[in-house]
Amino acid sequence: MGRCARLAGELGYSALRFAALSVRHGGTLAPSPRARWLQHVCRRVLRVFSLEHEVHGPMPTRGLLVCNHLSYLDILVLSATTPCIFVAKLEVRGWPVFGWFASRAGTLYLQREARSAAARVAGEIRAALDAGMLVVLFPEGTTSDGRDVLPFKSSLLEAAVGSPHDLSVGHIAYTVSDGSVADEVCYWRDMTLVPHLLNLLRKQKLGARLRFAEMSATGADRKQLAQELRSAVVRLRECDPHAATSRADQPPAVPASKAASALSS
Repeated sequence: MGRCARLAGELGYSALRFAALSVRHGGTLAPSPRARWLQHVCRRVLRVFSLEHEVHGPMPTRGLLVCNHLSYLDILVLSATTPCIFVAKLEVRGWPVFGWFASRAGTLYLQREARSAAARVAGEIRAALDAGMLVVLFPEGTTSDGRDVLPFKSSLLEAAVGSPHDLSVGHIAYTVSDGSVADEVCYWRDMTLVPHLLNLLRKQKLGARLRFAEMSATGADRKQLAQELRSAVVRLRECDPHAATSRADQPPAVPASKAASALSS
């Protein structure tokens, strides 16, 4: 069966599974079962992409996780690794198919043009943290080709200033066996979703490396905290020997060891 057909089958199965879960929970799912449902979806979908990933450092399970952002694959890889809730731009809700899944998974949406949106989403982040969830934030505000970590926007970090909840940073990097990470795995510039996705499904093998570190932030305000967090993510990037060379003109890295249960059912 072709990968497109397999992907459609997995998404259809997962939609039915969500409907069954909703019925079982009386029509309303709490954040925790939504996150576990998304984790199940992402683990199955990553098999379709023939993507293997390895994890280095303490894997966070609650609190706020701040990570660099390269592609929609980031969401699949992070969620397959640990149940979590994402903060995303409002446009994601309108993406075909993926927007439906993101909404069902409890994604917190930010309308960047609205001045009051950041304060509202910061309140939603605090509520999710208080409920014991892991919330993933991409403070770069956009995706890139991965050659550097972009400056962090501080607007949504207010929820982390003085927070008693755990704070972690993460860095994600990719390899591809037959192509360019920057041009074919990363989703940036003026790329469009469907052509990018179809091309990605044709790749023989993809790899992802996740590096995590716990943080003890000292920033007295969100702007200082943004600088501290970006510096911590940059340090994680510098620990990855292939992060700066995973391009078509460089040999792709081969995953050395996978997380033990990263892609288990």
